[in-house]
Amino acid sequence: MTLSTVVRQHWAALRALLVFTVVLGLGYPLLVWLIAQTPLLSEKANGSILHVAGTPVGSSLIGQLYTDAEGNPLPRYFQGRPSAAGDGYDPLSTSASNLGPESIVDRPDSPSLLTLVCSRSLAVGRLDGVDGARPFCTGGGVGAVLSVIGPRDATGVVAHPTRVVSVNEPCATTTTPFVDTYAGVRVECAAPGQDYSAGQIVAVRGAAPDEPAVPADAVTASGSGLDPDISPAYAQLQVERVAAARGKDPEQVRALVAEHTEGRTLGFLGEPRVNVLELNLALDRL
Repeated sequence: MTLSTVVRQHWAALRALLVFTVVLGLGYPLLVWLIAQTPLLSEKANGSILHVAGTPVGSSLIGQLYTDAEGNPLPRYFQGRPSAAGDGYDPLSTSASNLGPESIVDRPDSPSLLTLVCSRSLAVGRLDGVDGARPFCTGGGVGAVLSVIGPRDATGVVAHPTRVVSVNEPCATTTTPFVDTYAGVRVECAAPGQDYSAGQIVAVRGAAPDEPAVPADAVTASGSGLDPDISPAYAQLQVERVAAARGKDPEQVRALVAEHTEGRTLGFLGEPRVNVLELNLALDRL
């Protein structure tokens, strides 16, 4: 290969680099930016920032916490969904808990999804003055799960247990498990550090209603951890508490919730929702 051929090839490669740099590195981003600044798209493209007296207070696209310095919910504000993003709604740590429906046994370093749901439901119930009981939850707010130990039959079921342990209730926190006996065997609390996975893991439904008073979105985090919306049912659950904390007529607060309730996107996508930040700002303007 001659020197002139090498030079021509490198010159062609350089020209291609320059052309693609201009087209893809400058032209395409500029085109996307110009399209994003059109009237229909500019608000979301610029972050949907909401202002109060000229000061930005948040984005309607990202949830935030409404708590005091100690992390306690502020009664005068509607509360959003739980968040697994950092310390809560951290855009730089957007994530989920990665716990699935089979996560029902607590570990020493982390509670199960079932216990998280149970404890959150109990806390919401206490905050808003409703029954926080849920199926498969103990009265103390942990998963109602037993390890049934004994010989198994051909189907893998322990027909005649010799020992039963309440795995999510350690003896350090209780001496009376959520149920006294199971299949005629006295139920024990879990000894710290012991592994009971050899037993048959059984979740006990309990006497909680089929439809709990606390909605599902009040006790489960979104996949991103940044969901800014709650269900109308969760918003309605909080009306009495917010109205009492602000000294307002509950019907006035309920009307604000209805005003800020959005229907399904395009009439059929998703579920009706209430933007928590927009609703709380409307409350502050009353």
